Amino acid sequence: MILGPQGVLQGLAPGGIVVDMTTNEPKLAIEIHEAAQARGCHALDAPVSGGDVGAREGRLSIMIGGHPDVVEAVMPCFRLMGKTIVHHGGPGAGQHAKMTNQILIASTMVGVCEGLLYAYRAGLDLNKVIESVASGAAGSWSISNLGPRIIQNRFEPGFYVEHLIKDLGIAIQEAKRMGLVLPGLALAEQLYLAVAACGHARSGTHALQIALARISNIDWLNRPPTWAGSSTG
Repeated sequence: MILGPQGVLQGLAPGGIVVDMTTNEPKLAIEIHEAAQARGCHALDAPVSGGDVGAREGRLSIMIGGHPDVVEAVMPCFRLMGKTIVHHGGPGAGQHAKMTNQILIASTMVGVCEGLLYAYRAGLDLNKVIESVASGAAGSWSISNLGPRIIQNRFEPGFYVEHLIKDLGIAIQEAKRMGLVLPGLALAEQLYLAVAACGHARSGTHALQIALARISNIDWLNRPPTWAGSSTG
């Protein structure tokens, strides 16, 4: 907790810097920035992307909002954690960039899961499908890194479904505030709510495959092997 009587700012000396690397509402980042200024301190919003692998290997993408001089002061710390470090603008800009990231992730994951579901029902070797498409126009981080986990029924979290649902809710709220109509985002939120309803709120975001398969009456976790030419398996 940053704000409030027991928050980080209460113990921060004048001139100190607080960096919020969680994903939150952009308006909260602005509120933290203003509260920090009132105490003679500084604040940055710096949410990240890259999952568990990126965190372990120091290859996170860090999206920063705040004053340029403060960003520069903290840059040595950012470089220890991240490979891609981008300052997007003033307070809240980092959170807006993260919302963009979450919208892209959710929509891309729908395509990854539906593509693999189609390939499975068509009787294709799913590993060969990934080999075919990953280096082409359909390639993505999700198909290359999470596709194999989907095939292997490994749905442990790099990022929890329940956390993505929270983030998509923020993105929808911000889109509404800006007068944007984003039907794909709204659909993705509904699909992930279905994943949570299936008991996978604490699974990884790629557990979307389980819920989408269930809609087509396929028990993905206990699926039989595919076979070439099948259209009814």
